[in-house]
Amino acid sequence: MLKKILAVLAFLLSTAMAMAAVDANKASEAELDSVKGIGPGTSKQIVNERKKGDFKDWNDFITRVKGVGEKRATSLSDAGLTVSGKAFTHTAATAKTGDRTTKVEDKNVKADTKAAKTETKADAKAMKAEAKADKETAKAGAKAEKAKVDAKEAKAEAAADAKADKANAKK
Repeated sequence: MLKKILAVLAFLLSTAMAMAAVDANKASEAELDSVKGIGPGTSKQIVNERKKGDFKDWNDFITRVKGVGEKRATSLSDAGLTVSGKAFTHTAATAKTGDRTTKVEDKNVKADTKAAKTETKADAKAMKAEAKADKETAKAGAKAEKAKVDAKEAKAEAAADAKADKANAKK
């Protein structure tokens, strides 16, 4: 019976140790590895980022540690990770959300740029069509002017012929 009690106590103690808070600003790579959801790559990245300066808060942690967003921060916090002794809370607006907003804005800018290019192409096409129409109108105007001149010449020639016929008829 004593062995069973000791075994249960040992189990509870090891579980409590595993659930003990591990602060991202103070823990070694091995301690970070002990947190469920953190592997060697992430723990190394945390330690490398920490060399640049301690994490101010969870927002700073999420911004600087690649692959950690709100969802993963929640699970890491639930597994015992803290930043400056504090657990992650969902009410904190994260920088990752800001990054996503920036990506959406970038897409909107790209769409606006594409629309502007399309509009510019359409404007150029319209200007080209307008120039062609103007050229055709000018051509038609020139033809009309030539026809007018030709008509005047024909009228003058007809008048001269009529005059000559009249003169010949008098003879």
